[in-house]
Amino acid sequence: MKNIYFLGGGNMATAIVSGLSQSNLFQITICERFDARRDFLQQNFPNANITDSLPELNSDDILVLAVKPQDMQTALQSVVLNGALVLSIAAGLSCHTLSQWLDGTMRIIRIMPNTPAQVGLGMAGLFADIAATNEDKQLAQEIMNSVGKIIWVEKEDDLHTVTAISGSGPAYVFYCMNALYQAALSQGMNQETAYLSVLQTFVGASQLALQSDDSFNELCRKVTSKGGTTAAALNIFEQANLNQIMLQAIEACAKRSIEMSQSI
Repeated sequence: MKNIYFLGGGNMATAIVSGLSQSNLFQITICERFDARRDFLQQNFPNANITDSLPELNSDDILVLAVKPQDMQTALQSVVLNGALVLSIAAGLSCHTLSQWLDGTMRIIRIMPNTPAQVGLGMAGLFADIAATNEDKQLAQEIMNSVGKIIWVEKEDDLHTVTAISGSGPAYVFYCMNALYQAALSQGMNQETAYLSVLQTFVGASQLALQSDDSFNELCRKVTSKGGTTAAALNIFEQANLNQIMLQAIEACAKRSIEMSQSI
């Protein structure tokens, strides 16, 4: 059984811990500086070790960096790696920056997860630095597969695109859900009916796409009869050039991800 240490016990860290707790393949330790949060973690993860400081690590250990990017440099000052594998879920902190703060180690894998990991349906992009071995990559993949799906990217800069698509993507979905919900209310639905109608429509459409070999475009076509009700709605989207708006939004998100990484 491998030892895995989490530096930080926030929402994303606990999502991963929840997934790993089902496997019994790791001895989990969570290092959290806030007393109230440590109490919460102890109550929810009784089989994990909850502490306010990390012990000295060794080369067989795994360290997950899960503190806020702006707090990371300070948090790493007391870390003694001794060659341990480092997995970072801190947005915007490059492998080069982390290496500088960790005495030059390049055995680092960066991970860009998203919030549906909290319910085991996450989507994460992974990038491995030069010293990460195939075994390291397999470990990282196994860890993130416990809370969803993963993709590997060849260039670290590709994580900016991952951020713009899947990292921030749940917010786009929630935005669209809320827009449809508000439209339902404006058409006279009560709140409970509108909420259920929107929620089940998104759940059902996602499950249908998962179980189908059709493209998103083809699935859309199959719902749409020429000159029918759905076509009338989609025509409004076309007039508003929704595809172009989405492209602009993704480009803005990726650009901001780059800016933030350069400012840290």
